[in-house]
Amino acid sequence: MTYEDIVREAKQAAERIDTSVIDQHAAIEIDVEGEGEGAFYVELDNGWADVQPYEYYDYDCKIRTNADTLTVLLSGMLDAASALSDGKINVEGNIEKAIVFATALRTLND
Repeated sequence: MTYEDIVREAKQAAERIDTSVIDQHAAIEIDVEGEGEGAFYVELDNGWADVQPYEYYDYDCKIRTNADTLTVLLSGMLDAASALSDGKINVEGNIEKAIVFATALRTLND
């Protein structure tokens, strides 16, 4: 899987999110390690979700993971809280903003 494939999947997931659960602003950098390595930016803001293929240095939190875990998260088949407790993702920064992201991801499996 390439970096471009991962960003495309993230953009498609952002289009499927039930944005009604997004009630605040959250800026999240996703760092993919290993295959498909790279960083991209997720912005959630009061009923809106966007993904852009670049690093963003003014983020609220940074999430590090590998492509396989991210793909499963974006499919809605893995809960972000479970991934965090299992050590499949690492979160730096504002954990409350990571929870906003996790809540949005939960809607992908509804």
